[in-house]
Amino acid sequence: MYKWLKSYFTISKREFNGMFVFIILMASIFLVPFVYDKIITEPLKIKIEIIQPSINKIEINTTRLKQPNYYNEKKETKSVLFYFNPNTLNLNGWVKLGLSEKQAGSILKYVAKGGKFYSKQDVKKMYAISQANYNKFEPYIQIPENINANSPANTYTGKPTNANKTIENVSIEINGADSVTLTTIKGIGPAFASRILKYRNRIGGFATIAQLKDVYGIDSIKYEQIKNQITVNTALLTKININVAEFDELKKMPYLTYKQINAIIAYRKQHGKFIQLSDVEKIVILTPSLIQKIAPYVQF
Repeated sequence: MYKWLKSYFTISKREFNGMFVFIILMASIFLVPFVYDKIITEPLKIKIEIIQPSINKIEINTTRLKQPNYYNEKKETKSVLFYFNPNTLNLNGWVKLGLSEKQAGSILKYVAKGGKFYSKQDVKKMYAISQANYNKFEPYIQIPENINANSPANTYTGKPTNANKTIENVSIEINGADSVTLTTIKGIGPAFASRILKYRNRIGGFATIAQLKDVYGIDSIKYEQIKNQITVNTALLTKININVAEFDELKKMPYLTYKQINAIIAYRKQHGKFIQLSDVEKIVILTPSLIQKIAPYVQF
């Protein structure tokens, strides 16, 4: 070919080789789209057509999962409504009403730890019972007017309950009572009795009945139920001599922070002994409300 071209054109061997390579490159570029379409694209289309039904199924399931009510709809169970006392209903009874075993179990744990339902509103407060479920249950809830705080629980009948045996109102001195005595208070079970004792020991006794509201789990409703059954003897309080107590002893006093304790010690060293409560009021970082709180626990 080179000799043939040389007879018509003046061309060197090197130029001929370059032209030949250029022609091959141009031909390759021209053929690439056809090769790609036949060898790569068509098999890929076949594979996509094979797996397309599976892809469509995944997309449908993903769309369903994104729906806000999907999980709730899956978990809906049929319920059978009947009159019941929430203080005596057992696991099977709650499940029959439409709750899951986990939800029913949390309610039974609350009852086992001394919790009681004194009104329908108490049932509504249980996190395991949704507003929708409460609306269904509310007409069927029957709670006796007088509930024995120590009555046996978890008995399911599925029928209207009769009032439990009533107990007489008691008057318990809270600073001297043990856990058994505390459980005789209507509304106080073993769990609440234990919490009251722990808090009493930590603060050195109750100076007022209102301090019960600081005990974990005793909200305003529970406090109203028990306050009239309790008395306080302030003579049983553990008091601290503020003029001789060092840091470790003063930190046992309720309501004081470490900074406030150090301020008391520093003031005492600088100004001498405290004669009366008005002397403590001179410490700037002790507010009048705080001084009123610690006053029952201080002696001079």
